[in-house]
Amino acid sequence: MQTIKNLFAKYYEQISYLFFGGLATLLNFVILNIFQLAFGLDFAAGVGNILNNAICILFAYWTNRSFVFRSKSRGAAAWQEFTKFIGCRIFTAVVDQFIMWGGVSGLGPLVTFVSPELWANIVKLFSQVVVIVSNYVFSKILIFTKKAQ
Repeated sequence: MQTIKNLFAKYYEQISYLFFGGLATLLNFVILNIFQLAFGLDFAAGVGNILNNAICILFAYWTNRSFVFRSKSRGAAAWQEFTKFIGCRIFTAVVDQFIMWGGVSGLGPLVTFVSPELWANIVKLFSQVVVIVSNYVFSKILIFTKKAQ
């Protein structure tokens, strides 16, 4: 049991990032599917995906700042941290949008082995892997640095 506690303490940041990243990803999928049901696939993969990303970015900032990286930045340093976070997340949201557009609008009509709605979820899963890895690197190297305090 002590070994598990030691490993958790040693890898807290990575474990908590995966946990809260998993929650953000779950939120992303829930919103995607709500938008698909309510407004159709075109909306969910287009404008809805932009709204989806905005909601998930705010959720991710709160969880990353509060629980993952445990930032203590205040004042100007906190504002700088927030603007870097938003800038990096906008970049990865654009990457997500291109993957969704290319996967759903570009490749989607060629895919006949699953329904269009399921295909959108498969594309979103691929996109989320790319986004999560990129966001962790940005957060660790550029945003939640110990110097920013």
